[in-house]
Amino acid sequence: MRKFILKRLIQLVPLLIGVSLISFFVMHLAPGDPTSLFTDPNIDPVELARIRANWGLDKPVILQYFYWLGNVLRGDFGNSYMTGQPVLHEILQRLPNTLLLMISSYFLTLLITIPLGVISAVRKGTWFDNLVTVLSFIGMATPSFWLGLMLMLLFAVELDWLPAVGMYDVLSGSHGPIATVFDVFRHMILPLTTMTILSLAGITRYQRAAMLEVLDQDYIRTARAKGLPERIVIYKHALRNALIPIVTILGLSLPGLFGGAFIIETIFAWPGMGRLGVLAIFQRNYPLIMGIVVFSAVLIMLGNLLADIGYALVDPRIRYAKK
Repeated sequence: MRKFILKRLIQLVPLLIGVSLISFFVMHLAPGDPTSLFTDPNIDPVELARIRANWGLDKPVILQYFYWLGNVLRGDFGNSYMTGQPVLHEILQRLPNTLLLMISSYFLTLLITIPLGVISAVRKGTWFDNLVTVLSFIGMATPSFWLGLMLMLLFAVELDWLPAVGMYDVLSGSHGPIATVFDVFRHMILPLTTMTILSLAGITRYQRAAMLEVLDQDYIRTARAKGLPERIVIYKHALRNALIPIVTILGLSLPGLFGGAFIIETIFAWPGMGRLGVLAIFQRNYPLIMGIVVFSAVLIMLGNLLADIGYALVDPRIRYAKK
């Protein structure tokens, strides 16, 4: 297992370089550059040329990329064009907020989808199974931005139960760690609910299908023939094998979760890496965009690696060959 993990970590390096190379060139395909956002007609063209030279935008794109890559290898992601702050500093400031949303949504999704999928499979054809199926298809067809806006309209505008945007209530005057935690919890209810509902639909269907397939296996019929209680058959013998494909789906769902974070954080003004990325795209802030791309790619790749490791934890029969 250690050799497998080390090998996968080494493989991340060329993959990250490939992702950064493609992202860098795609980013420069858009016409113009960040100086095109300067709309003041009185700006001296010589001053604009000086700014472009300071930012390295006067060089060919391929040279810009290698200069950027060389700096990144030394731990320097550059400075934001808009604030002048180091890109690494801005990302690390926002990253915990994004991880708070994503990890909470991940665990909440697991806590809901696994029981729902198992019960739906065990009670196949009942009203409960039909209800879960209908709700799953509705969830898969619901756009994230629409759901977020509807939840905001209902619970923040009409009912005034929850805050609509932000992470803290600056004007509340609450102090102390308990008050701060409660304030953050109230603000994250709507974005967390939106992310979780959108994740529930597909994974619940996969869990149901995996459970149905396992329940048809011979060893399950043998366990029932031996007189084992149904609870033992379902949760000890069937569920563990049914979780194996779910581990795969959870690993593959990370890119969608990150993509959803960009939309959800923008809608709810959540101060995370996703909202920072959207602002960087609108501002043509190249160093910040590339920094967010690299960090997102690293987190997604590490998530897929954890999914591979999870195979062995779920099913001891799975062992990675030593090469």
